Amino acid sequence: MSANTDLANRPDYDQVIQDIADYVIGYEIHSDEALDTARRCLMDTLGCGLLALRFPECTKHLGPLVSGTLVPHGARVPGTPFVLDPVKAAWDIGCIIRWLDFNDTWLAAEWGHPSDNLGGILAVADHLSQTRLANGEAPLTMEDVLHAMVKAHEIQGVLALENSFNRVGLCHVLLVRVASTAVVTHMLGGDREQIMAAISQAWVDGSALRTYRHAPNAGSRKSWAAGDATSRAVRLADISLRGEMGIPGVLTAPQWGFYDVSFSHTNKELALKPEAERVFRLQRDYGSYVMENILFKLSFPAEFHAQTACEAAVTLHPLVKDRLDEIDRIVITTHESAIRIISKKGTLANPADRDHCLQYMTAVPLMLGELSAEHYEDGFHAAHPQIDTLREKMEVVEDKRYSQDYLDPDKRSIANAIQVFFKDGSSTEQVAVEYPIGHRRRRQEGIPVLEEKFRNSLTTRFPAARCDTIMALCQDRAALHATPVHRFMDLLVI
Repeated sequence: MSANTDLANRPDYDQVIQDIADYVIGYEIHSDEALDTARRCLMDTLGCGLLALRFPECTKHLGPLVSGTLVPHGARVPGTPFVLDPVKAAWDIGCIIRWLDFNDTWLAAEWGHPSDNLGGILAVADHLSQTRLANGEAPLTMEDVLHAMVKAHEIQGVLALENSFNRVGLCHVLLVRVASTAVVTHMLGGDREQIMAAISQAWVDGSALRTYRHAPNAGSRKSWAAGDATSRAVRLADISLRGEMGIPGVLTAPQWGFYDVSFSHTNKELALKPEAERVFRLQRDYGSYVMENILFKLSFPAEFHAQTACEAAVTLHPLVKDRLDEIDRIVITTHESAIRIISKKGTLANPADRDHCLQYMTAVPLMLGELSAEHYEDGFHAAHPQIDTLREKMEVVEDKRYSQDYLDPDKRSIANAIQVFFKDGSSTEQVAVEYPIGHRRRRQEGIPVLEEKFRNSLTTRFPAARCDTIMALCQDRAALHATPVHRFMDLLVI
C-alpha cells in the first residue's frame, strides 16, 4: 500500500524539462555571430519557402481548413495571401520551409533542420505583434524573432548531439515540436510552470515513426512533417496557457515514461544498460553553439549527407559528361550516416524518394553539372533513363575517418569523395570534399552564395522593387532588428 501511495505522489518536473525552461526564460544572447547567423538563417529559410510555392503538391496543403475563414490579427503565410490562425499558419509556414529539403541542417547523433521551428515562431510573432498594436502596446520586433530562433536552434541541436532518435526508429521532428513548444510558450507570456507543462505535453506526444523517410515507403510526408510538429507546438502552448496541467515525469516514469516506452525498450543496446544510463546524454549547456555552427544548403536542394557528393560531382562533370557511356563504375566514399540514411538501390518511386538517394543526387550533377528541385520530378526522371544506369554502376564505401570526423565536435565534417573508372582502364582523380560550402568553416565563402540564393527566391514571388526593399532590410542588421514583426510580414504578402 505504501508503495502505491509513493507512486501516486507527483514528482518534480524531469531535469531535462527544467533545464530547457530555465534556458528559454533566463539565457541572454550576447553572441554577435549567433545573431548574424540567425539573420542569414531567416533569409535562407524564407527563401526556401518561397521557392516551394512553385510546386502544386506543396501548395495544395496551404490555406484555412474552412474556406473563407476570417481571423482577426491572423498570421500571414509568406508569398501567399493567406491570413490564418497561428496554429494553421505555423503548419503552412513549416510546410513550405521544408518542402524542397533546401533549408538549414544540423548533423550529429541525430540530425534535423532547426529552421523548421520558424514556422511556429513567425506565426506566433506576427499574431502577437498585431494584437499588441491593437491593444496600444509595443509590437514584437524582428530582433525578438532572431533571439527565439537562436534558442529553438539550440534546444533542438543540443538534444541531438549525442541522442540518436533515428536508431530507435523515431523521426527527428519530435525535437522540432519540443523546441518550438518551449520557445513559443515563452513568447506568448508563459511562466516557468506553464513552459514546463507545455514541454512535458510535447514529450508525451511521442514521435512519428521514420517510416516515410526510408525506402520503400519514402514519401512526401517528410516534406510537411516539420510543419505539423511546429504547429502542434503552438497548440500545446495555447493549451498550457489556458491552465492545462503538465506531466512532470513524462521522461523518467518507470514503464510509462518516454525513456522506457520510446527510447530504451526498442533499443537493445540501451535496454541492457542500467536504468540510470537509459537517459538523454547532454554534451553541453544550452547557449548559442548550434546557431553559430549551423549548416546551410546553399547550392543543392538535397539531403545534407549528400551535399559534398554533389559538389564533387559538379567538379567531375566536365571530365565525364562526354564519356558517360564509357563509365565502368563510380566509387562514392562516404561516412556511415550517409550509408545508413540515403544509400539506395532499386526503383525510386517519387521526388521525395529521389532527394534522399545518395546515388541519384550524385548521378544528376555528374551528367548535367547542376542539381535543382525540378530534377527530382517524375517527368525529368522518366526523360533521363541514364540516371538509373549510372546509379547501377555506383559502389558506396565507408571511410572510417569520415565517420569519425562527422561526429567530432571540433570538425563536424560531412565528407564525400567520388572517383570515376572507365572501361578502358583509365580513371579520374578522386575528388574529395569534406566541408560543404554551407559549413561554418566556409562561412565567409558561403555568405554571398546565401544572399544570391535568397534574392533569386524573392524574384519568384515579388516585383523587383519589393525584392530590393526586402533584400536591403535583411542585409541591414540594425534596421531589421528594429522592424516590427507585422511590418516585416507586410512585405511578404501578395
